[in-house]
Amino acid sequence: MPLALLAIGIVILFILIVKCKLNSFLSLIFVSIFMAFVLGLPVDDIIPSITKGLGGTLGGLAIVVSFGAMLGKLMADSGGAQRIATTLISTFGVKNVRWAVCLTGFVVGLALFYEIGFVLLIPLVFTIAAEAKVNLLEVGIPMAASLSSAHAFLPPHPGPTAIAVIFNADLGTTLIYGFLIAVPTVIIAGPLYFNFVKNLQPEIPKGLYNPKIFKDNEMPSFGISVFTALVPVILMAASAIVKMILNDSYTIYHILVFLGNPDIALTISVIIAIFTFGLNRGKSMKEVMESVDGAVKTIAMILLVVAGGGVLKQILIDSGLGTYIGTLIQDAALSPLFMGWLIAAVIRIAVGSATVAALTAGGIIAPLIPLTGVSPELMVLAVGAGSVILSPPSDPGFWLFKEFFGLSIKGTMRTWCALETIIAVAGLIGVIILNIILF
Repeated sequence: MPLALLAIGIVILFILIVKCKLNSFLSLIFVSIFMAFVLGLPVDDIIPSITKGLGGTLGGLAIVVSFGAMLGKLMADSGGAQRIATTLISTFGVKNVRWAVCLTGFVVGLALFYEIGFVLLIPLVFTIAAEAKVNLLEVGIPMAASLSSAHAFLPPHPGPTAIAVIFNADLGTTLIYGFLIAVPTVIIAGPLYFNFVKNLQPEIPKGLYNPKIFKDNEMPSFGISVFTALVPVILMAASAIVKMILNDSYTIYHILVFLGNPDIALTISVIIAIFTFGLNRGKSMKEVMESVDGAVKTIAMILLVVAGGGVLKQILIDSGLGTYIGTLIQDAALSPLFMGWLIAAVIRIAVGSATVAALTAGGIIAPLIPLTGVSPELMVLAVGAGSVILSPPSDPGFWLFKEFFGLSIKGTMRTWCALETIIAVAGLIGVIILNIILF
């Protein structure tokens, strides 16, 4: 009976988001309240549970997501992202342009949300394809694959970061495992997969997007751009490494663990970016803060959706449903990592939103981690992989790719939907391999 009620709740969530076009945050809150009643949570406990889920999730995410968006916006507005792209392309040459764009998307994607990174890089994709006289998809597919892989596997993106908070996973360790999985996944889903769809020849859209193209003297140097973008990654990775090789009796251990805390790492990176991407480029503090303000506005609803997922998670936990499911799965032959991936994949296909899929699956699967002893970091990556599968038409990313590349529905499914599925399956395989090797 509890599983049937959960299924009904998920179906209602699908209907509210997909059919009724209700805002995802509102849908999650409404379904959370509904689930609290039908699962028998005492009335007096419902509001405290909602408050706990909302506050606990935002408390661990507000700085990370907001500061990550600020860093990305400062990089975009300064020309730093364009500098990274053009330098890598000139270094790799026309023959290896797909690899250059793949690496560009991966580096830029570390600090940008998928949609922001896509819109930022798409004019460069058009320019590169025209100047190099190559198939538009030879440049576009590697770019999309690298951005999507970074979004699925690497903190400080909202999906993996939010799940890490729910699972109490170490973000630094998640980042390292994520890199090990993301790199081969990007190669397979991007440059290699293009060979299977190169018969598609979409034209470069005329007048579809006319962004500012920075002159050479308007952009920061390549070294400064890459360093600033990678500061949070370097600090979080250093924290994870020191936890593996040292104990807390060393002073350097405490220093690096503090600096590698996601909140501190992103705070430091934004402070650096204000100077490297702003003040040192001749901008006034007012101009720099306009970029910062704009970044926060773009992620406000993302934060609320993530918090809504946290509320649903807390309701499921407080009602005892999570423990019930955990007991059932313990008796089943399915791996908890595969179960986390599968739940996220099913929700993604039905709802479309990778963030909603990841957060909903996270709430369902969270109680299994202490019961099964599975690595919370690998569970983050398993759920993250499942959350990007297929990309149905209910996913805004589907239409973003289709319209910018001028593809038919069938062409979009052969390219965008296929590469997203490759990322999901390759991610699951990578998680299983790491689990075998490490545990």
